[in-house]
Amino acid sequence: MGRIGGVTQTYLAKLNPEQREAVEALEGPLLVLAGAGTGKTRVLTTRFAHILMSGRAFPSQVLAVTFTNKAAREMRERVSAMIGGPAEGLWLGTFHALAARMLRRHAELVGLTPSFTILDADDQLRLLKQVMDAARVDMKRWPPQALMGIIQRWKDRGLTPARLGAADAVEFANGRAEALYVAYQDRLRTLNAADFGDLLLHMTEILRDQAAVLAEYQRKFRYILVDEYQDTNVVQYLWLRLLAQAHRNICCVGDDDQSIYSWRGAEVENILRFATDFPGAKIVRLERNYRSTAPILNAASALIAHNAGRLGKTLRSGKAEAAGEPIQVLALWDSDEEARAVGERIEALRRAGESLAEMAVLVRAGFQTRAFEERLIVLGIPYRVVGGLRFYERAEIRDAVAYFRMVQQPADDLAFERIVNVPRRGIGETSLRALHEAARREGVPLSVVAEAGGNLRGRAREAMAGLSRQIRQWREINAREGHVVMAATLLEDSGYTAMWQADKSPEAPGRLENLKELLRAMAEFETLAGFLDHVSLVMENDETAGGARVSLMTLHGAKGLEFDTVFLPGWEEGVFPNQRAMDEQGAKGLEEERRLAYVGLTRARRRAIISHAANRRIYANWQASVPSRFLDELPAAEVAREGSAALARDRRAMLPPTSFPVMARARVTEVWAQTARPARTTPIAVGARVFHDKFGHGTVTAADEDRLDVRFDKAGDKRVLDRFLTVT
Repeated sequence: MGRIGGVTQTYLAKLNPEQREAVEALEGPLLVLAGAGTGKTRVLTTRFAHILMSGRAFPSQVLAVTFTNKAAREMRERVSAMIGGPAEGLWLGTFHALAARMLRRHAELVGLTPSFTILDADDQLRLLKQVMDAARVDMKRWPPQALMGIIQRWKDRGLTPARLGAADAVEFANGRAEALYVAYQDRLRTLNAADFGDLLLHMTEILRDQAAVLAEYQRKFRYILVDEYQDTNVVQYLWLRLLAQAHRNICCVGDDDQSIYSWRGAEVENILRFATDFPGAKIVRLERNYRSTAPILNAASALIAHNAGRLGKTLRSGKAEAAGEPIQVLALWDSDEEARAVGERIEALRRAGESLAEMAVLVRAGFQTRAFEERLIVLGIPYRVVGGLRFYERAEIRDAVAYFRMVQQPADDLAFERIVNVPRRGIGETSLRALHEAARREGVPLSVVAEAGGNLRGRAREAMAGLSRQIRQWREINAREGHVVMAATLLEDSGYTAMWQADKSPEAPGRLENLKELLRAMAEFETLAGFLDHVSLVMENDETAGGARVSLMTLHGAKGLEFDTVFLPGWEEGVFPNQRAMDEQGAKGLEEERRLAYVGLTRARRRAIISHAANRRIYANWQASVPSRFLDELPAAEVAREGSAALARDRRAMLPPTSFPVMARARVTEVWAQTARPARTTPIAVGARVFHDKFGHGTVTAADEDRLDVRFDKAGDKRVLDRFLTVT
């Protein structure tokens, strides 16, 4: 096997010493810890080309695995350019694509034929509903989406029905999830089909059980290259480990500090235990960052150093001119001022000649985009929401606004059609057609016909009468108690929030957060009509317009991207780090939140601007916020702090009691009313012993108005609001 294309090895001269070491270490297991912006893709593609150019293997003897089709295409193009022509017979692609290619050759071993169909998520859900219906499972109580999530998690962990143990049992359908999984897999085989989870699961089972097949692939693949190893789940890990056991020439490239996808099955432990799984493994650290300035890198490194579950590396600048602006931390009075401050800085940068395409606002949760979208519209600054819809285009927001339109305008037939069977009320196409016919015949809106019965019968007539009665009640509440109280009551009484609470899909909590944000937005308007007019104007903002635009996205969606200027708003306890993540995963959840913060900071090339608000609207009330613990973990030498919240004490003292907007509480369930504990009437003295429901007993060490520093006996130093403490 000689050189390909007659191209010399000048490509090695373009690498720094650490990158070259990673490329040339061709024997045995290798872990490349590639920090953000350190040239990970260059190392991976150059190593691939070097294996071919040095004659170590033919293209068909290298297995190269990526997480996205885009990454696979980019690697193929770069390798072809390096070797001076297309490399034929490559085994290069995503985990699912490569597993499907293998499974087509061995489908009979798992009861399929090579022509098996791969089901998408919609087909998978439809099939699960059939299985549940046959088993007479109450799908209103036990949603099929929840079962789909359970089965996918089992498959991500490499668990066939036969491998499930007592520890894998779940509370679903009174313990029937395992039997439903068996029935679902049987049904897939009958249909000669596989879902996406099956591709790796089936192939891993074949490699486990069929020694001849395993030996064939172990002989075939002399080298294995894996991108983004920190994002692998259990079944991907098992598949790779089985294939790599013979030659052990496996090179995994990744960054344990950027493992942020545990919610979709990723296991950071896979990369942390690489040296244990492959004894004698070489570890090469890429720490020269060619993206960001020194202050950004120093701040990111200091922050992530607080994580215990990491292999450890320290980013340093590889740029000729590493000096730059310090990290800006803006302490702002409230969430409205935060949106204004971000908008003003974007406008100032644009006037200074900087491109909007090089600016991004990165939020922890999707609901946070709303305030920034509205501010950018006011300023006339083009923007795009990356990886998702604009706030008022999201399905749950459109549904809620349609309900509100019905309250405001009984003749709004389009709104009526959208909400009449959401959530389900047993009003099908036939009933709706009868309503339309009656409305046309009588020349009146659908809602008027519905209130009169609309020639409907049985359950449909009862459901329509019930909805009409509710709409009348919501109008009365709107007139008597205001539009915010009405909206919260409507979302509860209609069953709309209960519908999303029962939905166990990963998107459901985010949809509920978006609905809470919608209520916060409504509180800024005096009337329902004013709010609905505002929504119409916002929706007119043309996102399809050409030219440069500011990017709004979640931190999860920003991984792999980079911008000159990055805004990081909402760095407050409960928002970021996210309270739900910490409640569900404890210390592991906090470490993943910190990795998200690290990812956010390292997206910035020239400047990073973090902000937090002293007060945020929770439903229709204002509530004080505690700055994120991550702010205390940033090195003081790299941070410039500013903002109006530094004047908060003086400003609050100058305001008369009625100046700060506090609105009436609505009659709502706990999911909407995030019950604010009443402020303490007497302060807690420094030195007092206190008790906190989550952190236990502790001693107050410092006080700043209602924010107290407490040294808890077991949880250590925390900053908390005094209303959450009991003096002991």
